[in-house]
Amino acid sequence: MIELRFFNRSDFQQLISWIESPAFLMQWSGPGFRFPLNEQQLDDYVKEANEYDSKAWIYTVVDEETGNAIGHISLGRIDRENKSARVGKVLLGDKSVRGRGIGQQMITEILKIAFDKLDLHRVSLGVFDFNTSAITCYEKAGFKKEGLLRDVRKMGDEYWSLWEMSILENEWREMKMEWDARDQL
Repeated sequence: MIELRFFNRSDFQQLISWIESPAFLMQWSGPGFRFPLNEQQLDDYVKEANEYDSKAWIYTVVDEETGNAIGHISLGRIDRENKSARVGKVLLGDKSVRGRGIGQQMITEILKIAFDKLDLHRVSLGVFDFNTSAITCYEKAGFKKEGLLRDVRKMGDEYWSLWEMSILENEWREMKMEWDARDQL
């Protein structure tokens, strides 16, 4: 099991250590950061985050059993008027815990915050089309593909395409009811 706790300065070095290359940084953050990632960029990232009325809530993912930081996730572009937000910067940085369903737990926990705590109506995300494991994870959590942005990012000599995906409040509630019904069996 995992828990999400607000990302802070004490988490900077761990996150920096997970970002191994410009391509990995682009896959994780889009054009939001420059390689190499550094503390100044992260200071700017968290400057106006993690307050109730902030437009971004940024989290470190913690393994409840060990207490170790194992990942990172954010809920950004929080728009209370239109009741929407965007999941971003999803990273399971600790390679030793991959393949254990933790990515699914991370998405479920961020959606609980979005729909149950912030009372949002729509949550979106973007994922590069070659990241099939992430796409599968998001679809299992109830996200639907809305469209493919072709050749949206240039990395070296190639272009990357991005799937736009979203989940609506009613779809989230239906997923939760299905999970609750399975847990009753």
